[in-house]
Amino acid sequence: MTPSQGRRGAARALGTGSAPAALALTRPPAAPPTIWRASERALRLLTVAAVAAAAALVTGHAWLLACAAGPVVLLVLAAAGRGRPTRLTAEAEIGPRRCFEGDTVDIRIELSFDGTAGWIDPALYLGPGMTLDGLTVTGPVVELRLTAHRWGHWTLGSVDLDLYDLGGLARRTVRVELGEVQVFPSPARSSLTPIPVRLPERLGEHTARQRGEGVEVTGVRPHVWGERQRRIHWPSSTRRGSIQINQFAAERAADTVVLIDALVDYVHPATGASSLDETLRAAAGITRAYLRSHDRVGVVSIGGTTRWLRPGSAAGQFYRLVETVLEVRRDLGYQVPDLDELPRPVLPPDALVYVITPLNDQRVLDVLSGLAARGNPVVVVEVPIGDPEPARAGEIGELVVQLWRADREALRFALRGRGIPVVRPEPGAGLDLALAPLLRTRIRGNV
Repeated sequence: MTPSQGRRGAARALGTGSAPAALALTRPPAAPPTIWRASERALRLLTVAAVAAAAALVTGHAWLLACAAGPVVLLVLAAAGRGRPTRLTAEAEIGPRRCFEGDTVDIRIELSFDGTAGWIDPALYLGPGMTLDGLTVTGPVVELRLTAHRWGHWTLGSVDLDLYDLGGLARRTVRVELGEVQVFPSPARSSLTPIPVRLPERLGEHTARQRGEGVEVTGVRPHVWGERQRRIHWPSSTRRGSIQINQFAAERAADTVVLIDALVDYVHPATGASSLDETLRAAAGITRAYLRSHDRVGVVSIGGTTRWLRPGSAAGQFYRLVETVLEVRRDLGYQVPDLDELPRPVLPPDALVYVITPLNDQRVLDVLSGLAARGNPVVVVEVPIGDPEPARAGEIGELVVQLWRADREALRFALRGRGIPVVRPEPGAGLDLALAPLLRTRIRGNV
């Protein structure tokens, strides 16, 4: 029988239906044997035959041997293995390999073999970042639907396909490795793009203080021979008795660098939310907002390993930025980066730096001091981590929490006194409400 005939015969024998509950484990067991072996049904029949034979010997009733003969005959026929498939191959189609939190990953596995078979029983071993939403078996095709519930670089896991013969007395296993998937953090809702005082000499969508070609009128001036007549401001020309020309503000692009604090991962005591998760979501929201304004955006993540990507504004810059920081969960460490060792293009002069941090580590304050010394305008986006749980209850515990809050407020006041604004977005409320006060004026650096 040809492989195609075998697949058609298998489709008739297998039929269509839902698969049993799959096993979801973080670590798959050892690789299964690739040879035909006894199935659970065969083991049950063998147990029945052994018990019947033992009972016949103990009681002396010969009719009990007839109960043992039936299972033995079935096992002998199954051992012959006539018509069993000898070649088994499995192909998996997985898509997409890149997704955001909450997106689904569809997997289609097709098992090809020669000969005839009974049915397929899949066993699924999932990676830690995925959950199973649906599993169906249609003939030799197994379809899975997984949901990515946390950002990171995850292993999807593996699927063991147990192929049974027509009688269900023997099975053979094929393991399919599903590979890896990149799960991007869901960007926080953000559309506002505050800008610094100084903007680089590149065309963009932000209104600069310099005069140039733009759309925002900043004043009028006397007409110079050769200028366009459509720029004449007729009300001023009428009042002054001479032709006056509109002056426009230049439109420039901004350089923005998002600095991610991955030194420590705190868990909110009330909601159980991870500060590192909220940090990455806020960074993705800020990055997407500035890239939509055609600005250049870069990223620096500080932790056990310092990672960076120089500012850019290409179409795929958002995905390159996110891929740069996908491994920060594994980089939690104690090292404090030296900003002077970063390549100069990573932190351009006068670039606006967003420091997204829980603001609960002295090492981050050292980084902020280094940024202030460089003269870059800095905005601190404080990730909420909740109040600590005191070791003792009662008035002493409440006093400890109040002192902790006072210390945090003093820290924010000190940063604002140095010209570093601190914004505190509410969990799940987006970033626009927190960033809106920064639109009242331009953000200044220290030099």
